[in-house]
Amino acid sequence: MKAISVKKILSRHETILFIILIALAIAGEILNPAFLSQANVFKTLKSSVEMGIFALAFLVLLILGGIDMSFPAIASASMYITIKLLLPIDGDIPLIVPFIMSMGLGALFGAINGVLIGFMGLPTLLVTLGTMSVIKGFLLVFVGKNWITQLPDVLIRFSRLNIFETTGGSGEVVGLHVSVLILAAVAIIVALMLRYTYFGRRIYAIGGNEVSARRDGIGCRSVKFVACVLSGLLAGLAGLIHCSLVRVANPFDILGTELNVIAAVVLGGASLVGGAGTVLGTLLGVLLINLVNNSLILMGIPSYWQDFMVGLIVILSTTITANKTSLKVLLKRNKACMEVR
Repeated sequence: MKAISVKKILSRHETILFIILIALAIAGEILNPAFLSQANVFKTLKSSVEMGIFALAFLVLLILGGIDMSFPAIASASMYITIKLLLPIDGDIPLIVPFIMSMGLGALFGAINGVLIGFMGLPTLLVTLGTMSVIKGFLLVFVGKNWITQLPDVLIRFSRLNIFETTGGSGEVVGLHVSVLILAAVAIIVALMLRYTYFGRRIYAIGGNEVSARRDGIGCRSVKFVACVLSGLLAGLAGLIHCSLVRVANPFDILGTELNVIAAVVLGGASLVGGAGTVLGTLLGVLLINLVNNSLILMGIPSYWQDFMVGLIVILSTTITANKTSLKVLLKRNKACMEVR
């Protein structure tokens, strides 16, 4: 029994990803001794926060069987509107206020998607492409290049807030940013929701077979609506964290990050046809994408090769996932045929 359990663990997609991560880290350290330095590890974790939260937002709708392309636009609009509303306020405000505002705006944008996708039955990809274009066009018309370079003091203090700090080998101060804890908390909440709640089980059921889910009495419309709201809420959170860390409210620098997020989620084992995907696999996919990009930078390879590598990862991951899905379908059909005989 122990041998079987070990075999199952070793054959899991997450275990394979973890082994690849270890191998990549060792190779990076051999090529560049600074790869596994404390400063670089902390920077990699910090840079993974935004993508990680985006990936979790994308994962929820992908398990449902839909591809969301609007999360960067929702994040951009939510954080920019939040900053614009906070700037005229005199005096200090609690840190929770801007986060609640940005997450609330993200949830509102997500609710618009939810009405169109859940209650009107429109395809997720087309709806979110439309939402993305509308929000992007709105930002271009009414914002343009009016970036906000002076953020509220509360967000400046948040950008400097580290869990702990230490001195690196070259004398610089190295810190692990508190946003890493936010990502960990979000990941735990989403994982518990997907695995242990009735709502999470309904998400997998709808993504696996929506027709069967409806026959079982699952309210597919309400589940899709709530999932879109949750995705928008997480996008608003990621947008404000990004704005705080770069200390500039630029609504256009988040746009165009879709490919990296999709690559991370698909690499993490999520199926593009829905019904499969885990939080752990998604986070490992995010780390792997960031490690690949980081290693290319440390080796002095031009940045356009990062897009090449990410695109290649998307193609390979999609091919592997598609083959696994086809194999599972074939096995189910063979089993059904045997039962009939």
